[in-house]
Amino acid sequence: MRKILLLFLLISSFLSCNNAKDNQVNVSTIPVNFEFERFDKAFYTSSEKGLKKLKEKYPILFPKQVHDSVWIHKINNKDEQELFAETQKIFNDDEFLQEQLISLFKHIKYYNKSFTSPKVITMLSNIDYDNRVVYADSLLLISLDAYLGEKHLFYNDYPKYIKQNNHKGHIIVDVANSIVHQQIVPNSNRTFLEKIIFEGKKMYVLDLFLPQITDQEKIGYSLDKNTWILENEEQVWKYFIENKILFSTETKLNKRFIENGPFSKFYLSEDKNSPGKVGVWIGWQIVRSYMQNNDVSLQQLLRNKGIEIFNKSKYKPRK
Repeated sequence: MRKILLLFLLISSFLSCNNAKDNQVNVSTIPVNFEFERFDKAFYTSSEKGLKKLKEKYPILFPKQVHDSVWIHKINNKDEQELFAETQKIFNDDEFLQEQLISLFKHIKYYNKSFTSPKVITMLSNIDYDNRVVYADSLLLISLDAYLGEKHLFYNDYPKYIKQNNHKGHIIVDVANSIVHQQIVPNSNRTFLEKIIFEGKKMYVLDLFLPQITDQEKIGYSLDKNTWILENEEQVWKYFIENKILFSTETKLNKRFIENGPFSKFYLSEDKNSPGKVGVWIGWQIVRSYMQNNDVSLQQLLRNKGIEIFNKSKYKPRK
């Protein structure tokens, strides 16, 4: 039901207007086959006559309750055609994206033999940021219009912390995140420590799946925000300890330190210089330290509780 809902959300928006060296593995012999289709091209270069064939080829993208007149209007709409034209400037050649997807799928299969590469369909969703990538086992939908570049005029009204990731190099991070999200089951313990280590597990899996991608890109920070967390990791950790946050179950901590935002909320004058989700960063470093200091498999890591991981991590924040 959840997967169907995600697909519905994306279609609805369509209707509205580095630890790289340590994680290197040989995936050259791993076979990967998947379909890659540019629905955006097929749709916006189509016509009323070609609509029937499109609906037959992509039935999941054409809800039965939507009349053909709606689709015809979209095809002929000036603003939609402008959006398509701008997308074509960036994605006329999709070889770069396909190569990244091949590498990602190979790495996922290396760690998860049962993984089957999904069919990939690109589309436009009128820049629906929240559903820019939807993964549903056998299907992966990517909204290319959400990746036209941070400085694109279409994103003028977006806050900086969001539009800084609206570029084509971040697509593969969003794709990997959408897959990882379905592979890791959260622990029922709701302490802040358990939450950030759960997030840290997801980030560590990104390390494995995307060994060539920088930490800054994986967590989605700007250069100045990334520099801040590298320089202030010890101070963040001290703040968590001194304010007895680690074992708190206060839900307000999610927005302050885990959810994406322009900055984290320590209620200090320094706040505006910090990046959002510093708790995710700390959880990531704890999990990395745990894996460096313990001989455990990825499967064991994902099964283990956060408190066990923390106790055995020997984590020490960088100074």
